[in-house]
Amino acid sequence: MRFPLALTVKIARHIVKHKLRKTPKFAMVLQLEPLHTCNLTCTGCGRIREYSTSLKDMVPLEQCLAAAQDCDAPMVSICGGEPLIYPKIEELVVGLREQKRIIYICTNAMFMRKKMREYLAAVFSPELEPKLQQLITEKLVTEKEADTIRTADAAAKAKVVIKPSKWMYWNVHVDGLEFTHDLIVEREGVFKECVAAIKMAKILGYQTATNTTVYKETDVQEIEDMFKFLSSLDVDGHTISPGYDYDAAKKDMVKRLGRDPKEFFLTRDMTRQKFAKIEEWGQMFTIFGTPVYQEFLAGKRELTCTAWAIPTYNVKGWKAPCYLMTDGHYPTYGEMLGTVKWEKYGVVDGVARDSRCEHCMVHCGYDPSGALSNKPRDTWINMKYNFGSKPKPYAASAELEKRAFNGASIGNGHLAEAKAAINPAAGARGAFSNTKTEAKPHTHAAEDSCGTGDTSQRDDLLTKIAASKTTNPKPE
Repeated sequence: MRFPLALTVKIARHIVKHKLRKTPKFAMVLQLEPLHTCNLTCTGCGRIREYSTSLKDMVPLEQCLAAAQDCDAPMVSICGGEPLIYPKIEELVVGLREQKRIIYICTNAMFMRKKMREYLAAVFSPELEPKLQQLITEKLVTEKEADTIRTADAAAKAKVVIKPSKWMYWNVHVDGLEFTHDLIVEREGVFKECVAAIKMAKILGYQTATNTTVYKETDVQEIEDMFKFLSSLDVDGHTISPGYDYDAAKKDMVKRLGRDPKEFFLTRDMTRQKFAKIEEWGQMFTIFGTPVYQEFLAGKRELTCTAWAIPTYNVKGWKAPCYLMTDGHYPTYGEMLGTVKWEKYGVVDGVARDSRCEHCMVHCGYDPSGALSNKPRDTWINMKYNFGSKPKPYAASAELEKRAFNGASIGNGHLAEAKAAINPAAGARGAFSNTKTEAKPHTHAAEDSCGTGDTSQRDDLLTKIAASKTTNPKPE
C-alpha cells in the first residue's frame, strides 16, 4: 500500500461516518499551533508578523487537547511557530495518541536530533547499542552524546519522550535543495541539519515525511531532484503546496525584507505551470494528497475550497476563515462553523468570491475538497491511489547527493558573497560565481547557533556587501 493501512482505514471511516450522518461540514485535519515562537525567520512566513504581539504566548496543554476533542479530526498537525520549542510537546503528543489521533509534528528539524537523543536516553538498553553505534558511525550523534545516552540518570529515564509510532510522523520542512532551502529559511546549515535529522529518525524507526512550499523562484527540476534525494533517504511521504500571497506574508515581505511579493508568490496560472508534472511525481514518489487535488494543481479541473475541513487553533482560538487568512477567532469549532459565511470565500468556476482567494490553491483549502468529492470517479481514483503499491525508494548516488548539497556545504551558501565582501582573503565565493574552486567543508553546530532566530548577523553582512559594492563598483 502507498499509505499505512491502519491510518487509511481510520480516515476513510471518519469520512464515511459523517457522510452517512449527512454532516454538512466536519474537520479532517486540525492545524494545532500551541505557540508562534520560532528559531528561524523563514521568508514567506507571515506568522511572525501576524502574531507579533503574542509570540511569547502559549496554548496550555489541556486547552490543546480540548481543541482536538472539540473538532474531533482524525489527524492533528502540530505546527506553529516551531512546535519542538513548546515545553509540553512530549505530553501533547502522548495526549493526542491517547485520543487515538494520527499526529504530524511539523518542524524545521533543528531540535529533532535533541528530542531523539532524549528518547534514546529514556529507553536505552544493551539491545540498542548497535543502532547507537550506527548513529556514531554516520556522525549523527557524537561519542560524548552517546555516553550521555548510555549513562542516563533516573530523571532522563523518567522523562516523557516522543517515541516512534505508526501513528506519528516527523514532518520536516524542506523547501528545496541546500542553497534554496537555506535561502528561504534565512540561515545556512539548516538543510544539512534536516538531512541529518531525517537519517537519524529512519535509523530509529520513526515515520518521517517532508513538507514543501513552492515559490515563483523555485525551479521545477529542483523540485524533482529534491524528491529523488528525499526518496533515496527512504522518507515515507511528502506534502507539497504552492506559495500563496496571503496578507501577513505580503506585509512581512514588504516591511521586513523590502521585497515585492509579486516577485516571490505564485499566481494561479503560475501554480499550474509549476505543478504540470505533479501527477507524474505522484506516481514516482509517495506524495501525500489526493490525485483529485493533484489534477487541480495541474490545471485539469476546478475544486471548491473546503477550508473548514482543515481548521486552525492557536493562542487566540479558532482562526477563520482558514490557515492563511484571518478575519476573526472563535472560542469553539462549532461557533466558527456556524458563524463564518463560508460562501463568501474561495474560487468557484474560476471566479474569486473574495479577492484574497484569487490565486490560492493551497492544500489546506483544496486537498480535503478532493478527499470529500461525491463523484464516483473521484472516489475510485482516490482509493486506487491510496491502496496502490508504494513507489520504491529512488536509488542513492554520489551525483544525486552532490546536486542536493549545492550551498553552504561546498562554500556556495547564500552568505558567501557577503562573507567575501568583509573578508576577501578568506576566498569565499558568491552564490552565483562560476569560479570552480574547491571550498572547505562547511560545519554548522545547529543547536549552538540556530536556536535564536536572530537575523542581525545576516543583516549586518548584507549591509556590508551593499556598502562594498558601492565603494568598489565592478568595472564596466
